Amino acid sequence: MCGIVGYLGKANAPSVLISGLKRLEYRGYDSAGLAILDGDKVLVSKASGKVANLSERASINWPPELFKRVGTGIAHTRWATHGPPTEVNAHPHLDKTGEIALVHNGIIENYRALRARLEGKGHHFVSETDTEVLSHLIGDCDKGDLFQAVCDALHQVEGTFGIAVISSREPGKIITARRGSPIVIGVGDGEAIIASDASAIVAHTQRVIYLDDDDIATVTADSVDIRDLNNVPVTREIAELGLDASVAEKGGYEHFMMKEIHEQPDALANAIRGRLDLQLGSSVLAGMSASQRELAELSRVVMVGCGTSLHAAMVGEYAFEDLADIHAEVQQAAEFRYRNPIIGNRDFVVAISQSGETADTLAAVKEAQQKGAFVMSLVNVVGSTIARETGRGVYLHAGPEISVASTKAFTCQVSVLLMMALKLGRGRRYSREEGLKLAREIDSIPELVNRVIAKNDLIAEIAENYVKDEHAFFIGRGPMYPVALEGALKLKEISYIHAEGYHAAELKHGPIALLQPGTPVIAVACEGPAKDKTLGNVEECRARGARILGIITEGDTNAEEVMDDFISIPKAHPLVATIPAVVALQIFSYHVARLRGCEIDQPRNLAKSVTVE
Repeated sequence: MCGIVGYLGKANAPSVLISGLKRLEYRGYDSAGLAILDGDKVLVSKASGKVANLSERASINWPPELFKRVGTGIAHTRWATHGPPTEVNAHPHLDKTGEIALVHNGIIENYRALRARLEGKGHHFVSETDTEVLSHLIGDCDKGDLFQAVCDALHQVEGTFGIAVISSREPGKIITARRGSPIVIGVGDGEAIIASDASAIVAHTQRVIYLDDDDIATVTADSVDIRDLNNVPVTREIAELGLDASVAEKGGYEHFMMKEIHEQPDALANAIRGRLDLQLGSSVLAGMSASQRELAELSRVVMVGCGTSLHAAMVGEYAFEDLADIHAEVQQAAEFRYRNPIIGNRDFVVAISQSGETADTLAAVKEAQQKGAFVMSLVNVVGSTIARETGRGVYLHAGPEISVASTKAFTCQVSVLLMMALKLGRGRRYSREEGLKLAREIDSIPELVNRVIAKNDLIAEIAENYVKDEHAFFIGRGPMYPVALEGALKLKEISYIHAEGYHAAELKHGPIALLQPGTPVIAVACEGPAKDKTLGNVEECRARGARILGIITEGDTNAEEVMDDFISIPKAHPLVATIPAVVALQIFSYHVARLRGCEIDQPRNLAKSVTVE
């Protein structure tokens, strides 16, 4: 993986491809390349590092008149899986003849066996990638029909793929296919653009076609013919993208991450708007596609996710048990299908993913469906694979997230999970009075977050005290424990400081041995049943010389007294308070990373959408 762009039309293809790759830079990558069709030749240009390097390399290698006359090509930003991030390993890869070029997201799991077989037939490989094996395999299958060659090759492949293929023998077309890795086709006026992410398409057209697993399409400037891998025609509807090209602009902010932190009040308002019933003290979530009776008959909630989405699910676990009086648990999506989970038809499985393309979460969805569970998704991207696979769910409406480090998606995930728990709770033991009180608090979340963002300058000053640290601990209890985990994740993602999140009670069961005078401990000690216990753990850290930064409730003078630094957030229900608490930690992590000179929006080694298991 990470980003695919393909273009056919009358425009300058190399420029369109490079522009598309720049719109995909936020996904994280380590090299880039493009292949174009010039008459009966496939021309390839690659570079390690940023797309800017590729643009410079192509300008040196190819004369200006070539840019003007070429109308077909494919391009890729690579996040290394097989082989280091070198120029030779960058995509596109060619077949044995040099007449076929391929870009690929995903992993070919049986590439070693395929490579050995092809080497026995005289094929020579120059890279360490699984993708080059697939390009050679397609070439080996080609008997004069590129579409059939791709079909025949993919029948031999085990693993996941999103691909785009061109051939100098069949100019004017791109063959594209997917299994477990997204592909979207933009349909324009006399042009078509193929991408792994709609952000590369939005500048050209709003009309798109999403491919399903095992779809393979022949795309020309004027047509899209979609079939399955057995060459049987299938129908996919044209959808409206509904995105504005300006979302990929920073809007005056230094980084996308800070822009997206500031977008959170609006994003949260969009996630909440129309979904609270302030008469019944409940919520209205039509996407769940279930009656109140069906929800009341559920016996358990199981949430699956990875990374930041996993932490949001952990807040949801507290919410479902506290509000809905229903057993809830969180499972790491990558483990879900491999541990043979005990799942039944009265279980409610919620798949949480910002992108809606996370490979491990998608695999968990399919396993839960196989076992007969009631499955729904909680995703941000309309038309994403997980949303379409589940057929029911709740969209976040947070708007596109460009920075690799998730901010507004997390807070919107938590707000929607609170509304889901409220809905289930009102069908069980949660009273109307309690429901009304919580519903009003959920409704106030955008304003609570605004008040935290207003402290940006103060938080930036506090961050200066932690810039030179290389290790940090985050602690919390109850619903503030996953907040501590998320805070540690943000700091390590973008500042490269080694940060660990622990339940506050666990610190003295081993990790406290690592505390030295001056070691920073970030304690999430907001008002709630476990606050005093957390402050006790803070005292244990202070006794060993730790430097304490507290995330505390406004006006809590007792908490202020035991902190070296503190960031106060508005008073709120303990579950609601998780959202402004996380925002405070997002801002803190941002400023630490900024002061350390880190590349905030595209941290090293990370990708925005993890589409490989």
